[in-house]
Amino acid sequence: MARNIVAITGASSGIGAAFARKLAATHDLILIARRRDRLQGLASEFSDAHGTNTEILEADLTLEADIARVAEHIGADPRLVLLVNNAGFGTRGRFWDVPLEAQQQMHRLHIMATLQLTHAALRNMVPRDYGAIINVASVSAFVRVPGTVSYASTKTWMTTFTEGIYLELKSAHSNVVVQALCPGYTYSEFHETLGVQRETLGSPALWMPAEEVVDASLAGLGRRKLFVVPGWRYRLFTAFVSKLPSALRLQLQAASGKARSRQLELTVQVPATAKLPPPDRT
Repeated sequence: MARNIVAITGASSGIGAAFARKLAATHDLILIARRRDRLQGLASEFSDAHGTNTEILEADLTLEADIARVAEHIGADPRLVLLVNNAGFGTRGRFWDVPLEAQQQMHRLHIMATLQLTHAALRNMVPRDYGAIINVASVSAFVRVPGTVSYASTKTWMTTFTEGIYLELKSAHSNVVVQALCPGYTYSEFHETLGVQRETLGSPALWMPAEEVVDASLAGLGRRKLFVVPGWRYRLFTAFVSKLPSALRLQLQAASGKARSRQLELTVQVPATAKLPPPDRT
């Protein structure tokens, strides 16, 4: 018997791969990422362990043609029950020092890919009155520090977008569920790709395994919870920051950003015209 399908972007590592491993026992999968070899390894693992039928879509979701191709594919599958918009990456350096191309790629991946894939999934799910979408945002959606301008702003957009979709679904009395997942520091390849040492960012107590993030997300999905912030420290922090007056919040962010600013001063600045290697988008 054919099983329901979960589609996951950025599925080759980190949170995306953790979602795939958690759901492979009970669902067939559509795994979407640039690294085909990683996806093939996961597909073989799931087939051997669970008999999972895993479809691989090799795609770079910073490219409009690839976004459109993936959107058309998931929008046409009647077994789609969950879309996880997880693909993402960060950059290192102040906004004006990081090449514009990298910022544009980030906005296309975090915003335009999320927008188009969510639109395709909802047009599939809403008529059936069944399904769910998880948009992987970040604690950075609630607080900004130097060096994270594009990352924080795109993750803030993701939370606002998800909240808007939630309200429209509620007004339509739809059973489709949406969630903004907002993890803090998570063990993955994200920071290694940036060339940032974990110990310079925070205490080991602040770092969470990707599996725990996924467990919190799926538990929240079962409760139809709109915002899921894994980890009690991060929940306390975001609740506190969200209630501060803007002026006070900015003062605190500026103070906490001083150490980050010193790190940025030590970063080798790249001319805006320089070409960078493709960012890791898993």
